[in-house]
Amino acid sequence: MLALGPLAFVAPWLLTALVTLPVLWWLLRAVPPSPRRLPFPAIRLLFGLERTEETPHRTPWWLLLLRLLIAALLIVGLAHPILNPSARLQGSGPLLLLVDNGWAAAKGWDIRQATIEEQIDAAERDGKQVVLLPTAIETTRTAAPPPRLLRPAEARRIALNLSPRPWPTDRIAALDRLEEVAFEGSVNVIWISDGLDADNASVVAERLQRLGSLTVLRDDLLTQPFLLTELASDSTSGATITARRGMTGSGNIATVTALREDGRIVASEQLEFAPGDDIATADFALPAELRNDIARFVIERESSAGAVMLVDEGFRRRPIGLVSSETAELSQPLLGDLYYLERALEPFTEVRRGVLEELLRRDLAVLALADIGRLTDAELVRLTEWVDAGGMLVRFAGPRLADGEGDLLPVTLRRGGRIFGGVMTWEQPARLAPFEPGTPFEGVPIPPDVIVGQQVLAEPTPDLSSKTWARLEDGTPLVTGDRFGAGWLVLVHTTANASWSNLSLSGLYVDMLRRLVNLSQGVESQEETDQPVPAYRLLDGFGRLGEPKAAAVTVLGAALNEAAIGPDLIPGFYGTETSRRAVNLGDVINELAPLDDLPSGVSVDAYGPASQFDLRPWLLTTALLLLLADFIISLGLRGLIRPSFATGAALLFLIPLADQPAHAQSDDEFALAATLQSRLAYVLTDDRRINDISHAGLAGLSETLRARTSVEPGEPLGIDIEADELSFFPLIYWPLIETEPAPSDATVARLNEYLRNGGTILFDTRDQQLAIGGRTPGNAVLQRVVGALDVPPLTHVPPDHVLTKSFYLMQDFPGRWAGGNLWVQQPDSRVNDGVSPIILGSNDYAAAWAADEFGRPLFPAVPGGERQREMALRFGVNLVMYALTGNYKADQVHVPAILERLGQ
Repeated sequence: MLALGPLAFVAPWLLTALVTLPVLWWLLRAVPPSPRRLPFPAIRLLFGLERTEETPHRTPWWLLLLRLLIAALLIVGLAHPILNPSARLQGSGPLLLLVDNGWAAAKGWDIRQATIEEQIDAAERDGKQVVLLPTAIETTRTAAPPPRLLRPAEARRIALNLSPRPWPTDRIAALDRLEEVAFEGSVNVIWISDGLDADNASVVAERLQRLGSLTVLRDDLLTQPFLLTELASDSTSGATITARRGMTGSGNIATVTALREDGRIVASEQLEFAPGDDIATADFALPAELRNDIARFVIERESSAGAVMLVDEGFRRRPIGLVSSETAELSQPLLGDLYYLERALEPFTEVRRGVLEELLRRDLAVLALADIGRLTDAELVRLTEWVDAGGMLVRFAGPRLADGEGDLLPVTLRRGGRIFGGVMTWEQPARLAPFEPGTPFEGVPIPPDVIVGQQVLAEPTPDLSSKTWARLEDGTPLVTGDRFGAGWLVLVHTTANASWSNLSLSGLYVDMLRRLVNLSQGVESQEETDQPVPAYRLLDGFGRLGEPKAAAVTVLGAALNEAAIGPDLIPGFYGTETSRRAVNLGDVINELAPLDDLPSGVSVDAYGPASQFDLRPWLLTTALLLLLADFIISLGLRGLIRPSFATGAALLFLIPLADQPAHAQSDDEFALAATLQSRLAYVLTDDRRINDISHAGLAGLSETLRARTSVEPGEPLGIDIEADELSFFPLIYWPLIETEPAPSDATVARLNEYLRNGGTILFDTRDQQLAIGGRTPGNAVLQRVVGALDVPPLTHVPPDHVLTKSFYLMQDFPGRWAGGNLWVQQPDSRVNDGVSPIILGSNDYAAAWAADEFGRPLFPAVPGGERQREMALRFGVNLVMYALTGNYKADQVHVPAILERLGQ
């Protein structure tokens, strides 16, 4: 490639033909044009005369210039000029692409990939090899294979499947692998950076400069990742979450959202970064009932693992284990010890029932023993260790405790004497005295109808008063508590059920239990053991939770606190569904420093494809038009056509042809194209790239349908939703973009008519964050576009929905992304034969279906790879069969008769 300022030529050797233009000028002047022939009868009188002088008629000067211009345009056009070329590789050696693909690179990854492809294209034009070097290491167990010199086509294929990883980069380790590559000449080094100064970026830049010229690509807006670093919870007031940002320029506002396990939104708050600050906090004032539902916090419009804070049991709940020896729990639950405890605790914490040994192996904040009298020696040792380590043991009285041993109690119980079995029976039930200041129950109102008929009594001791948290009106203790190591021992001197008092039937019971739970320190971390802990759900580079891959291994419990986050400890949940530990990036990353301190001589540029312009088609088209104009002018000069006609025709060819959209055609042509062959349709947007993806995606799906089913669709059609007829298409794919305008009233009426008459539209927000009623960017566009339509009640796709079995049997509906929700109309066989007119998704389905002319995928399927792409194609097949055939798969009327006949 030859670069001349902002202009570059792919085939510069063709420019040498420009030196022939003077020769062409001389030839055109020397060779006269063909003479013009006019009918003149008297010319016969001149026949036979001798010619004494001949004067050739010269070509007009303006026609000479026109023909020279045509020749110049052809020469320059064939040399393939590019205005503002994207990359100018000046070095004689290969191209080295150092790609930051850690968690911080997920923001704007599509722009980074386009930049990588642009650089590879430049290397291909210059005939250079490429070394592609990601900086997020893939494994620490085995030595990674050294990078190698690649052909541009091979490098392009690898770059297409490159994706961000949910762990930090290790640039030094990546550069160490370059020692095994034998470079020749001055290397062209392009650093596709994530904009963060991690692992001593200046040293990395100096090492890269030794190889050749270094250009660092970064962008202040693109490379400003956000990181959720700290979550502080208060059991009474809610939670406070802290976030950092990569740049500290002007002020910034982000929205952080608390989500349930199924993706539904609990609450949203704003993070306000003051100018010059890189830290902001958001306060969630949530009641315990809602706080317990939170599974993760996410920053909206930030698709990275750093923008997600997973919540484990230590934040969401103070798990409580319940143990009882009452046999009535199963046969007569209303008489059981745990019935009322469970119902009082379930609204604000997680309740677990089981035997003592099993519960102690799980993470618990509180353990409640309902009338457990005697403990075995092994149970006593294990309980003592657990309370000493910080657990809260709450014991409830009853006949067994009154007759049992006094181990692990905050006070000594009275036995013998006039009190039979240590239990006093009151002639008149006693009421509770007001709670004293300084006790856990201070300020809790006491209903006047709460009475206690029986209780166990504490032995009077000098410190009994300080251990008493609740009293009856006569001063006898009802609740006592005391410290034991780092934990608490608590005794409720009456039963957990309603046999000795009506406390368990009142709201006071709930309030007192809530105060006790709040007093516990909660589950801070999973016990550090040498036992392996399996990965339960892991984050990918874009911050999406998914099933761990086969390569994901278990880690030791102690390593969850000590190991560095990387390929061997991926952010996510570890453990089981009921007992899991969250590992977050914010646990190990304390600051985000921008990539500013670079050595001198380093070129810094912005991301994204340059505003380059390929001049070759325009130059060649102009040359062709001028050549046609020259031909018509020549015909006019020779008198073969009238001059006025020649001038008009020449001007017609000199007018540039307007770029007409693909759908600008007559109604008849459009109707014929749409009906002579079944076609899938997609809505044209203002984004040409999205239109190309939609066309490629439906073309790939059409090819799959032709190969696997009896459906033989033609080439997909892009439609103007405002103008084109919709009734020709059983299924329309509508990709939503942020700039999508709201449809006009006339369009809304046309859409409603289409949907009522059996049409189906798949709306795709493409952001994998669809949650009805949520505050995601895709939902905002969805509400703007779909809000005016006559939308039926929607629901998640039920397990037995026709979409799950119209061709393939499936329960998940992935696209390029996985995990997004899919919404359909609530089942109603009275409307459209039970076919949902509207289907809402968010997994970027067209990108998963898209393939090139050779059948190669255009976009990676994240995180499941080719298996996920296959499932996306199967969903597309199910979708088309569903739209074409209705709910015939749901008709199971004849199944018993068919099965009976097959059995015979």
